[in-house]
Amino acid sequence: MTDHFFKVDFHCHSDASPDSLIRPKELIAAARARGIDRLVVTDHNTIRGALRCKELAPDLIIVGEEIKTNRSELLASFVSKEVPRDLEPKETIKRLRDQGAFISISHPFDPHRGWQMDDLLEIIDLVDAVEVFNARCYRPEWNLKAFEFAEEHGKPGTVGTDSHSLVEIGKAGIRVPAFETADDLRRVLEEGKVEAELASPLVRLNSRYAMLVKRVFPSTEG
Repeated sequence: MTDHFFKVDFHCHSDASPDSLIRPKELIAAARARGIDRLVVTDHNTIRGALRCKELAPDLIIVGEEIKTNRSELLASFVSKEVPRDLEPKETIKRLRDQGAFISISHPFDPHRGWQMDDLLEIIDLVDAVEVFNARCYRPEWNLKAFEFAEEHGKPGTVGTDSHSLVEIGKAGIRVPAFETADDLRRVLEEGKVEAELASPLVRLNSRYAMLVKRVFPSTEG
C-alpha cells in the first residue's frame, strides 16, 4: 500500500454550470491554496468547464460531470465523453460505463434534490460509490443517511464540497491512497478518510446570484 495520499474533492462547479461564476483559473488557485490534491470538476450536464480546467492544471483536475437523469443526479469522474441530461438512470450509467468512468450517486437523501428509495435500489448495484458527504447538505442527518445506505450496500463513499462559489472550495474532501485512473480509484476509495465540514446554508445565495447574473448577461463565460 502506498504511503502517498491525495485529498480529493469529488464535486465542484465552474462557470460552465448555470449556477456558478467560478472561472477555471480561480478554481484551480483556490484548490491549490487550500490543500486539495485532486479536484473533480462536475458541472451540470457538461464537461466543457472541466476540460478547460484540465488544460490549465492536468496534475490537479479530473474531468467529471454531474448528470441530471429523469430521476435525480449522478456524479461521474474520469469522463471522456459528455452524457446528456434527462435519460433513464440505467441508460446514463451504461453510457458512463462504456467510457470507463467512475460513478457515484449525488446527495441521495437531500429532500430538495435527492433520490426516491425505489430508484436508488434499482441502480445501487450498478454504481461504484455513494456521495456520503455533500457540504451543501445543510442537515447532517441527510449525509448520515447516505453513509448508512452506502455501508448497507457495500459501497464506498465520495465526498465533495459541491462548490458553486470560491468560499466553499477546500471545505470538504476525502483523503485516499494515490491513484491515477478510475480503476485505481475503485481499488483505493474504501480506504478513504473524510475531512469535511458543512457549508453554511447561505452559500446557496451565491448560486441564485450566479443564475441571475447569467440571465441578465447571457454572454457571461460558461
